[in-house]
Amino acid sequence: MVKFTWHNEHVPTTLPVRQVYGVLFVPDGRILLRREKGVYQLTGGKPEKWESPDVVLKREVSEEINCQIDRVHYVGYQEVDDGEEKYAQLRFVALIKEIGPARADVDRPCWVYGRELVSVAHAKEYLPYGSIAEDLINDALKVALANNLISQQNLPDEVLNEEKLED
Repeated sequence: MVKFTWHNEHVPTTLPVRQVYGVLFVPDGRILLRREKGVYQLTGGKPEKWESPDVVLKREVSEEINCQIDRVHYVGYQEVDDGEEKYAQLRFVALIKEIGPARADVDRPCWVYGRELVSVAHAKEYLPYGSIAEDLINDALKVALANNLISQQNLPDEVLNEEKLED
């Protein structure tokens, strides 16, 4: 059985990084989640050897959900132990500066992901990461607030303000 552990610290240099994902905020404090077959996910993917993590995230966000981001900040990593090898999945926050029209994923030309803007509370509830989702989103919110990506005053009501984007 695969074991996942959340860490809000820098990834050890001995742990290989296999994936980079982002908690993507719009200025009003909502988070953009990707939907695939009814399952909510963060957006991200596998790094190429020559790419820095922020470049990976920007590329994947553009390819998968046709958004442009900036102000990328590190949050932590999820350690994955699959019984054979341990590796890291990095997590970042970023500010969405543009949401383009829905289009097919560059790597999956026949697939268009759903996109939904959700409150912080619903992001914790919707992501299928168990208890890690709450810790991850709480840490992401702290980093986003500390780096002025969003304002505490702008955080939406925890129940209202959901928005399914055209897709």
